[in-house]
Formats: sequence, C-alpha cells, structure tokens
Amino acid sequence: MEEIISSMSNAQVKRLKELLTKTRARKKQGCFVAEGLRMVRETPADRLESLFISESFGRQAREAGLDLSRARILSDAVFKSVSETQTPQGIMAIVRQQSADLSDLLAAKAPLLLFLENIQDPGNLGTMMRTAEGAGVTGVIMSRDTVDIYNPKTIRSTMGSLYRMPFVYVDDLCQALLQAEKAKIHVFAAHLQGSVCYTDRNYRGASGLLIGNEGNGLTTAAAACACANIRIPMAGQVESLNAAAAAAILMYEAARQRGFAAADWTE
Repeated sequence: MEEIISSMSNAQVKRLKELLTKTRARKKQGCFVAEGLRMVRETPADRLESLFISESFGRQAREAGLDLSRARILSDAVFKSVSETQTPQGIMAIVRQQSADLSDLLAAKAPLLLFLENIQDPGNLGTMMRTAEGAGVTGVIMSRDTVDIYNPKTIRSTMGSLYRMPFVYVDDLCQALLQAEKAKIHVFAAHLQGSVCYTDRNYRGASGLLIGNEGNGLTTAAAACACANIRIPMAGQVESLNAAAAAAILMYEAARQRGFAAADWTE
C-alpha cells in the first residue's frame, strides 16, 4: 500500500506549499501547482512532473479517469493545509511552466493579440486568458510587472485556458509594441480619452488590443505606442469598466468583425 504522507514537514509537502504561495519559488523552479480535477485532467502529459491526491480522493480514484499509479497520497489534513481553496477537491499536480516566444506571436498569420500592462488582480488576468481563448485571440503579451500568471487564483480563473493560450512576459512592453508596429500589427489602446468608439475601428487584419492597469489605466508611454486610442461609451455616472470586462468587450468585437464561422463555436 502506498505510504500516506501525514506530516507538513515532509520535503514534498514543503515544496507544494512553497510553489503555491511564493512567486519567487515558482520562477526559480520553473514549475507551478495546478489544483482541482479539471486543471489536472487538462495538464499536458509532457509537462506533468508529479501528482498528489488526498487520502479520501484515493478512494474515488476510479471515477476520475486518471492514471494515479504514480500519485503520492497526502492525509486529508495535510492536503487541506496545503491547498489554496476552501473546499479542496483532493487532487493537485506540480507542472512545468511554458511560455511562447514574442517573435512567434508577432509572426502568426492574421494575429489578434492582447497586450496587458501592469494588470495586478490575479482573477482579472485569469478571466482575460479564458476570454481570449473564447474570442479567438492568438496570443497574450504582458508587461513584466503584470501579476504572476501562475498565481493559484489566476490558474483557477483560466479554467484550463492557461494550457492553450500562448503567452509571454516582456521586459519592455513599449518595445514589444514597437515590434508589433514593425510587423504591421495595428494596436488599439483602450483609453478613457480615446477619440474613437471601439466599434468604429477595423480589427479584421493583424490587430492588437492594449489594456492597462485596473486603477491607473495605461501609462502615457504605452498609450503613445498604439496606433489609436479607443473608448467604450459609458452611460450614467460610470467612468470605466473592470479591466477584464473591457478586454472582453474589445476581444469579442474583434471576433465579430472577423466573422467567426459556426464551426468555431462550441456548444
């Protein structure tokens, strides 16, 4: 019978906790923790490093449809102490990180890119990643000061899109925007002072959408690198939308203009 790990001082348990709570550890090790049945089930086999299940989950393992032959078993108490969720599902995995190359994202055929500057809320970032996949975005490019995409809350919010949506962090977002311009990609910045309504721009060709920080919006430097500043009209006394909501509106307008075929939609 597989030994049940029941101590928080166990080296593997310590590593799990560190990867779940420390950005620096995730960057140093090049790994992150995917928690929950859906995230683990969707993890590419070649990126799965190790698997952990709770003692009680082990009793219902057959229903999971996963190969748990190499899974380490944690006592329910230890699993709950390590988990970042209030009601743990009983399964988590250590997964190797992976990111795209900026030049590949810019060279894609008819790209639709999402540029993010200093997004700080993990849930917002995860929601944008998930929405980007749904809207047919071809890649996400983030400034280095954007929140860690491997933050547990971000991972949960992506609902698996983390594995399928190409993304990259860049040290200089303005430089990346200038590279996009050289690649003839028209980048449109969501801006409160935008002179043109977002529906009045053409996103059918190679395009990019630029979204700024939740509280401060875009920096002057980043906004200046866009080919145009666009706005989302507001009624009432609302000044702006949540960053993820604004990004969703712009991405789906681009998708609408690009004419998604019926085959592109899932039911």
